[in-house]
Amino acid sequence: MTEPKPEKFEMRRLESLSNTIFGVAMTLLAYDLPKAAVFTSVPDWHDLARTYSGKLAGLALSFIIAGLFWFSHHRRLAAQPIGSRGVVILNLFFLLSIVLLPVTNGLYTNYAMSSAVAVLYGLHLTAIAGLNAWLWWTILGKWPLASLFPLLVFIPGTIVAAFAPQVAPFLWFIAFGGLLIRRVYET
Repeated sequence: MTEPKPEKFEMRRLESLSNTIFGVAMTLLAYDLPKAAVFTSVPDWHDLARTYSGKLAGLALSFIIAGLFWFSHHRRLAAQPIGSRGVVILNLFFLLSIVLLPVTNGLYTNYAMSSAVAVLYGLHLTAIAGLNAWLWWTILGKWPLASLFPLLVFIPGTIVAAFAPQVAPFLWFIAFGGLLIRRVYET
């Protein structure tokens, strides 16, 4: 019988925690949508579109980003069934960045034309991507292109957000190209 190693952590336990965190964070992205506006009369289709179109776009962007990082996170945990204390702590910081996504998403969907808010949101997306890439590096000992690609998209997208916040989300959507890169170059 092998002796227990208290310095090692079974990553299945972290996977259970991460499922809860991602699920709650992704649900909270939509929490404030019904409260987005107060109508003085019964809203028609034009009122609904005007009120919710930008908010739904921000929700979709954040939900897809969270979903892609959830997928990446589970692939990482499957590749590393046992982790050190440092890896667990780094994963907890990654999960903290996911917990904060509804906060920055709420700001962004309400004030998307504010360069300060767009930059804050972009910095948050960059932090999530950076932690994700770092976690992949801890497992593989190299920087996989598919994990670096979102980071390389979010950084210039955030710079653009400082000057043209209305253009930044179009650049941020390019980060999904990391999936294609993984399919083509890392299979």
